[in-house]
Amino acid sequence: MNNVLNWFTPSYQTWLHRCNPSLKFLILFAIMLFVFFSRALELYIGYIVCLSILLWSSCGFPIRKIALLHIPILFSSLSSGISLTLFGRGNDVLWQWWIIKISSESIHSGILIGTKSLLIGIIGLLLLLTSPPVKLLYSFMQQLRFPAKYAYAFLAGLRLVPFMIEEVQLRRRALRIRRVQRPTGITAVYTTIKLYSIPLIAQAIRRAHRIGIAMVAKQFNQQRTYYYITGFSWHDAAFVIFALACTFVTMLFTAL
Repeated sequence: MNNVLNWFTPSYQTWLHRCNPSLKFLILFAIMLFVFFSRALELYIGYIVCLSILLWSSCGFPIRKIALLHIPILFSSLSSGISLTLFGRGNDVLWQWWIIKISSESIHSGILIGTKSLLIGIIGLLLLLTSPPVKLLYSFMQQLRFPAKYAYAFLAGLRLVPFMIEEVQLRRRALRIRRVQRPTGITAVYTTIKLYSIPLIAQAIRRAHRIGIAMVAKQFNQQRTYYYITGFSWHDAAFVIFALACTFVTMLFTAL
């Protein structure tokens, strides 16, 4: 469990970690919506360059770890772009074989979808690495007036993820001690799911029941005070200025 939590713990704090999480979320979400409804490739490239510079320089993680976290993003971007290129529609056909049809329109659409997927992944990674979930939810409750019962319920569910990983490891060791042989062939998947799913679901139900009773006993539907107080500072002004400057530069790059 500690290894999972330490993986997403930065090596050092930067000014980006001190920004208000809800403000950071709203700005990045607005950029994502703006990009989602746009079809300008230059706009995507401009945002990718600006946000990548911010991510690699101010997230507080080692370069090796940032590169590893980019692997699924790059894989998703390449797979979506190549799939649309090979199986897209278009009149200007460059090459066709069986169900594969490559045209000028499909290449353009594939590049657009690939770069858009890469940009959305970078935005999500930037928010994930610089906004701890606890502070993000506390900021939602204080600045955005998000109901405490939903925020704490989500936080409790997030806390269960390391415990579920630990339960899987314990179940694997228990089966190994009991010398349970893993079957091979077609029935292997079904047997493996049956061996793991029933104990894990039962344990999850017990934990959820205890958490629900605890939340009702602590009256999470009432007005509460907060242990972590979130507010605004000059770091938020710097992040807003950076977002506006990034948007201005990308729009200028698109106009040229």
